[in-house]
Amino acid sequence: MSTSLRVLASILSLLATAAFAASSPPARSTLDWNRIGDEATQLLSAYLRINTANPPGNEKAAADFLRETLARDGITATIWEPVAGKANLLARVPGSGRKRPMILLHHMDVVPAARAFWTVDPFGGVVKDGYVWGRGAIDTKGLGIAELVALLTLKRQGIMLDRDVIYLATSDEEIGGVLGAGDVTKHHADALGKAEFVLNEGGNIVTDETGKPLYYGVLAAEKAPFWLEVTARGMPGHGSIPRDDSAPNKLVRALEKIRTWPLPLVITPVVERYIRAIAPTVDPALRPLYADIRRAVENPAARQQLAKNPRVYALLRNTISITVIEGSNKTNVIPPLARAELDVRLLPGQDPQAFLADIRRVATDLGVEIRPLGIGWPPPESSLDSAFYDAIAAVTKRHDPGVPVVPLVSTGFTDSHYFMELGMTCYGFAPFKISERERERVHGNDERLSVENLRRGTQYIYELLQELSGR
Repeated sequence: MSTSLRVLASILSLLATAAFAASSPPARSTLDWNRIGDEATQLLSAYLRINTANPPGNEKAAADFLRETLARDGITATIWEPVAGKANLLARVPGSGRKRPMILLHHMDVVPAARAFWTVDPFGGVVKDGYVWGRGAIDTKGLGIAELVALLTLKRQGIMLDRDVIYLATSDEEIGGVLGAGDVTKHHADALGKAEFVLNEGGNIVTDETGKPLYYGVLAAEKAPFWLEVTARGMPGHGSIPRDDSAPNKLVRALEKIRTWPLPLVITPVVERYIRAIAPTVDPALRPLYADIRRAVENPAARQQLAKNPRVYALLRNTISITVIEGSNKTNVIPPLARAELDVRLLPGQDPQAFLADIRRVATDLGVEIRPLGIGWPPPESSLDSAFYDAIAAVTKRHDPGVPVVPLVSTGFTDSHYFMELGMTCYGFAPFKISERERERVHGNDERLSVENLRRGTQYIYELLQELSGR
């Protein structure tokens, strides 16, 4: 090769290297995650100082705070107000559009907190002992801030992903989500851009009491509520003259029949996978049962062992809890009507109307009426065969090699069902390491999230977004 050709080749090589460097995103190692974690801590502290205890919620104030924070980095947010005081916020960071959008979801409302039972002000945003304390620190303002700061970091780095990323903060999750995620999916679905994936609450990194991670729990399915009312009518009268056909007596007999109804055990695929996956983490005596749950439920002695863990046993069948009983408001009056409410939870794949027909047959000839209370939807479930689940597994492998990713099924419910009903794959996962003792603080006293969890969770979500974009 002539000297001039060698010089030309060298110049072209340098130009190609420069072009690649200009088009490539900055390496993750260049980011100061301690500084980013400090920013997240300050934002979470300020966010917790906004009292969004529901009722009434006051989510509009929280939405304004988030909008102002996004605006400082040039991100425009839209706020919808379904009723006065309620608000839902949506912001979008555009990608190339080659893939469908990704939604980062959390709810702004929190459950009430009684100051007398806390060691700090539950709405003080106190930072001490390596924790950010306050109602909603875990459920779910901590997740909301980790999502927010991860998104801001991507924008500041100038990284354009293959998909739009939508930041969505909603109202009313703690009381059903009708004015929150329900309102957004019903009236503003076009703004979601036919999103493919949704990251929501519901799972976390489960640890032992020493902080060692046991598994990364990803919520992929939920039992669905199907709340029922049982009503009995009978002859009223004075309490001094007992009547066998009184409304309270009819109700009590029906409730006892329902309470002792032997609900069949149902092993759904996602529940089987979850129980088998957590088998190595449970008491050694239970491991063989968890490893082969289908065989275990056929053995009466094994079923008794499984029943000792109510949380797991509730995943093996539809459940009924008697939660409300009402009759007379005076001791010496037999009322003409008595009623009860049942908190029914159905497994994925179960038909609410078929269940209603079955429970009505159980109470046949007992003089009661059973009707739905209006709270119910088909049990939601997202497939585990997705790029989203694979991305979580890939990022987890980098952070904690050898720690398994486990699909979870929740006995409760989140806002995920609203998005699953639109065909979106929705997983509940806050990448925070939470022990059982810390989990008890959620909806309890002294809820808190460690500063390290917040820093690490923000980094995890940042990497997850890049993983989903093939970077």
